[in-house]
Amino acid sequence: VTTFNFSFCDRSDTIYDEDEVLLALAEQLGNFTMLVGGPEYVHCLLPPLESLATVEETVVRDKAVESLRKISHEHSPVDLEVHFEPLVKRLASGDWFTSRTSACGLFSVCYPRVSSTVKAEIRQHFRTLCSDDTPMVRRAAASKLGEFAKVLELEYVKSDIISLFTALASDEQDSVRLLAVEAGVSIATLLPQEDLETLVMPTLRQAAEDKSWRVRYMVADKFSDLQKAVGPEITKNDLVPAFQNLLKDCEAEVRAAAANKVKEFCENLPEDSRETIIMTHILPCVKELVSDTNQHVKSALASVIMGLSTILGKDNTVEHLLPLFLAQLKDECPEVRLNIISNLDCVNEVIGIRQLSQSLLPAIVELAEDAKWRVRLAIIEYMPLLAGQLGVEFFDEKLNSLCMAWLVDHGRLLIRNVHNNYNSKESAEKRECPAPTVMPVLPALSEVCGQEITTKHMLPVVFKMSNDQVANVRFNVAKSLQKIGPVLDSNCLQTEVKPVLEKLASDQDMDVKYFAQEAISVLSLA
Repeated sequence: VTTFNFSFCDRSDTIYDEDEVLLALAEQLGNFTMLVGGPEYVHCLLPPLESLATVEETVVRDKAVESLRKISHEHSPVDLEVHFEPLVKRLASGDWFTSRTSACGLFSVCYPRVSSTVKAEIRQHFRTLCSDDTPMVRRAAASKLGEFAKVLELEYVKSDIISLFTALASDEQDSVRLLAVEAGVSIATLLPQEDLETLVMPTLRQAAEDKSWRVRYMVADKFSDLQKAVGPEITKNDLVPAFQNLLKDCEAEVRAAAANKVKEFCENLPEDSRETIIMTHILPCVKELVSDTNQHVKSALASVIMGLSTILGKDNTVEHLLPLFLAQLKDECPEVRLNIISNLDCVNEVIGIRQLSQSLLPAIVELAEDAKWRVRLAIIEYMPLLAGQLGVEFFDEKLNSLCMAWLVDHGRLLIRNVHNNYNSKESAEKRECPAPTVMPVLPALSEVCGQEITTKHMLPVVFKMSNDQVANVRFNVAKSLQKIGPVLDSNCLQTEVKPVLEKLASDQDMDVKYFAQEAISVLSLA
């Protein structure tokens, strides 16, 4: 085994250079431990993986690092220091940036299991990479800063990591600064509450006001995680003003990211001051975003704003949120209207849906006629929710005809879902559907409606279509009868279904004949 591995390692510089081959090799070597003789010989896999971790193609390097991380756990502490840690040092001090970027992903897996002396060397190597001349290396270091901090002793988090975090968060490259923001959230979870304000918050406040919108976007995107990490006091004193500024940011991308966090941010506010903070500081910003000039911002807000009703309660919802919901239901952007409709269950729990029903109807009709088929499909998929919340009477009066019209468009899923939601034979019995279009959904309907309605209302439709001039319709009759059959009683099968299938089994069209014979066989009617 050992001979094989050393021979293989000698060839590592001359193996095929096609990226796909190298990628597959980098991935599979991570699973080779038992094939080279077990953990005792796992270090034999390091040379080829080290070579792969230095190639130019990023995906190959990343996969090699992933495999190195995986097999690091299979090294004994001694082998880790003798074989693995020297590999990390070589990569960290390599001439090419490719090897140094790969090294950044390996520090955290070997640090916890080496001696104090080696730990000090690892920390020094990481510090060096954080100030590397090449932006790509600093990016890699910033992306692994939080992960590395989690395996360090608290004293080194304070003495080493904080200074690195501060430096990376002030880097000249915004691509480095935005990665430092994510690391800052991880670091905040490691520090005692009394150290957060002095060690982390000044840098994060700076990031929230960064000149680059990409950095501010990252702060907005990670805001809920940051809120949980720093606790209620810092949230009230520092994060609330910062969140307000992000909601008012000059860049639409930042406002959209912040708007998407509104519900989560409000949910995680300290309970004793939650309502006051929302009503005083957050709701005014939300009201402005409802009429934002950017449709992505409005759409992001619409996807979460309904959730505020459960947080603020009935009175505040009726007085302050309901006008916003109604405005969004009339918004010119279909995605905004759709997002409001898709989250109706939140407001229904608090004030009931009737107060929105009159504005809902025109919004639903407009969405049903939208030029984008994805919008039309989405509103169809939300109909079961609306049917259950608006009730049978309102649905029959206002929406039933609309649903029937949709069957001509793309609504095969609609009827089953709506009837499943009602779970009512009486409701189903009242509805009539265009026969050719509804044929494919009849089997699903029969399961919901049961034997009586299927026999009384559905079978006559199917039997009528068995005489259709179009062969496709006739073989769909055979297919439908095969699926409906298990719902029917034996007498109906023998006296009504069997004659129709036997007639179709002698049809001139081969497909009709085939499906009819298959139905007879499956239903044991031969």
